[in-house]
Amino acid sequence: MSTDTVAPAAAKPLSLRRILPPIVTGQEIVLLGVLVILWVLLGIFTPAFLTPASIGPLLVQVAPIALIGVGMTFVIITAGIDVSVAAMIMVSAVTTARMLVAFDIPAIAAVLVAIVIGAALGAINGFLIAYGRVHPIIITFGTANLFQWLGLRVFDSSTVNGIPSTLEFFGRGGAGSTLGVPHSFAIAVIAVAAAWWFLRYAKAGRNLYAIGGNQNAARLAGIKVQPRLVWVYVVTGALAGLAACMVIATGTATLDQSVGSGKELQVIAAVVIGGTSILGGRGSVVGTLLGAILVQTVVSGVTQLGWPTQLGFLFVGIFILVAVGTDLIRERTRRRA
Repeated sequence: MSTDTVAPAAAKPLSLRRILPPIVTGQEIVLLGVLVILWVLLGIFTPAFLTPASIGPLLVQVAPIALIGVGMTFVIITAGIDVSVAAMIMVSAVTTARMLVAFDIPAIAAVLVAIVIGAALGAINGFLIAYGRVHPIIITFGTANLFQWLGLRVFDSSTVNGIPSTLEFFGRGGAGSTLGVPHSFAIAVIAVAAAWWFLRYAKAGRNLYAIGGNQNAARLAGIKVQPRLVWVYVVTGALAGLAACMVIATGTATLDQSVGSGKELQVIAAVVIGGTSILGGRGSVVGTLLGAILVQTVVSGVTQLGWPTQLGFLFVGIFILVAVGTDLIRERTRRRA
């Protein structure tokens, strides 16, 4: 019998990286750097930008974009897309607002109504995409028009007036913030943190990357692709419903038919700029949060500098093109390697 002994492997020294995994990496660090530079420049040229009176409303505007962006990140990671979120906001917001006016329901009931409506609309998208085998942009473009028609029917060709302040917890002002931090933004950050953990450590979260990378391979590996796809669209719809409550709270006591308009483009811009690959299989909710802050910073900065509003679209468009171009170059490089 051999008397040789095997020396125990040297224990790797503990490091901060092993104990606390990095939250921001790669493109997110670049994005964070761009944000810091932008805030410094805006602080120099418009000193009012870095005051609580300016930052608070900016974070309130960021909140619904970042919140829906969590669901949209899941969707795009699976190589999908959802252009119907603005219509979901419209249906959820107008239905909830009408119930607040007619029945004066409590805040928790209003929030649940909005979330359930959004989730139901998301489920329609999910089932059609998962089991209809049609490209998500075709399905969600079609349902966006259907949802918008439904919302206009609920509006009944008029605005909703006299909305009570039941949802002020999500709004601007003292009732909508604690220690200067808007509640709506804090909720969005909590959602991002939960989604970050889910994508990084939960098996179901890691499965989303596998589905986006190669759906057939994921299916052969035993992943239940269809239920996962339905789930990501339901989550996106539910978050759109919650975001509708924020939109109601940050507006006036009147809701008109333009509610939610353009939000789908802002959300997709935040996700793409945040580093999530439009080809699927790669993405980060932390990047989405940074992307949402960047988009709103550009829009607010252009306004405070007194520049034409159109320049905001130009700058955001440039950021999107740079992000998508970088993603495509990275993907080609990876395939050649």
